[in-house]
Amino acid sequence: MKKVFLVVTALLGLFLNTYAQKNNIDKVAAVVGNNIILLSDINQQYTQVLYQGQAADPNIKCKILENTLIQKLLKQQAEIDSIMVDDSQVDDEVNRRMRYSINRAGGQERLEQFLNKSVLQYKDEIRPSIKDELIAQKMQSKITENINVTPLEVEKYYKSLGDTLPEFNTEVEVGEVILNPQLTKVEKERFHDKIEALRLRIKGGEDFGALAKAYSEDPGSVGDGGDLGFFDRSQMAKEFTSWAFKLKAGEMSPVFETEFGFHILQVIERRGEQVHARHILIMPKSTQASIDRTKLHADSIYNNIMAKKLSFAAAANLYSDNKETKYNGGMMLNAENVQSRTTFIPIDKLDPAVFLVIDTMKVGGISKPELFTAADGKQGYRILYLKSKIPPHKANLVQDFPKIKAAAQDDKTNRTLSEWFEKRRESTYIKIDPEFQTCDGLKIWTKTKTESK
Repeated sequence: MKKVFLVVTALLGLFLNTYAQKNNIDKVAAVVGNNIILLSDINQQYTQVLYQGQAADPNIKCKILENTLIQKLLKQQAEIDSIMVDDSQVDDEVNRRMRYSINRAGGQERLEQFLNKSVLQYKDEIRPSIKDELIAQKMQSKITENINVTPLEVEKYYKSLGDTLPEFNTEVEVGEVILNPQLTKVEKERFHDKIEALRLRIKGGEDFGALAKAYSEDPGSVGDGGDLGFFDRSQMAKEFTSWAFKLKAGEMSPVFETEFGFHILQVIERRGEQVHARHILIMPKSTQASIDRTKLHADSIYNNIMAKKLSFAAAANLYSDNKETKYNGGMMLNAENVQSRTTFIPIDKLDPAVFLVIDTMKVGGISKPELFTAADGKQGYRILYLKSKIPPHKANLVQDFPKIKAAAQDDKTNRTLSEWFEKRRESTYIKIDPEFQTCDGLKIWTKTKTESK
């Protein structure tokens, strides 16, 4: 069942050669109310698409302009409704995207060579566009926030599909108990000592950012010298938040531990209930002894499940280290349909390592504990449970209600947005440069009120 979303996008022109564009005479590509869209902005975004590997295609420019028109229309309504975003939220998004860009470019110096300017200059340039994008997203969320579908609407949508009902592949429900090796205090000491040595070097005058780049194991901030940007009390682990809001600007914490490992942090700036900080993270590594202890623990849990002293759901709740599944009876959720929280997963979307285990199991079967390597490279033991298996079939309301409901919700959301945009287009001055008037997707933007009916 194909989903169609009206998505507000603002493709950012990262990794562009802006020098050539400065030598071109700019012109207005479109006008939406009191908002002007420049051709240089469209070309900049188009260059980014080409940089990402897509073949040159004029239709891409059409789509970019259409997305920009949508964004400007939403922004205009947001101004009327006094919908704004906090400066700290904009700063966080700018910093997040720049960290991603720096990592992708292979470092800040290489990115600045691509941009032909400093990162600080470029952040100032893209900040207004990102702010407009966030405002537009917030406006779109307001339009759709109260949309729900009743069971009757789901049934009506299902019947409307008629002969176009999709065929679903084999689907399974799989539970898991994940056990990660736990280090003893003695085993943790060498990791604690490593970061303590870094803290002492900083106190001795060495640069925090340079040491973070060289030693920190946080992939999200290492390229930026450990800089995390601004964050509030809800965004970090409680131990991290405690130190961040306790220290004054310029102060550095002692070594402390969170679920991610050992940290030291330095506060750069306080702004109300926001803190700008940087940190160094050292993540403890499993020892063979800790892996062996985990194996014994996993075997004990497995034996208790098989002896019916413990249900699989209870075992997951009590012992599993996977926070995403432990309170769901250990059941994995379909990552491609998170909103519906369905536990039915197409077998072609399963982790291949999981599929290899459950492929030979009967429904109701429990696998023996097996050593596995998680996406972050860490090893642990895993027990799997095959709760159910549905063979290939045509969509029906009995087996596929969550998926059909999600599709019905998407359909209603898209219709609501389409109606909203249609009304705003009719009442808003819109002018598109002749260069883009042949774009199929843009023709509706220039229709008169009579033609739209």
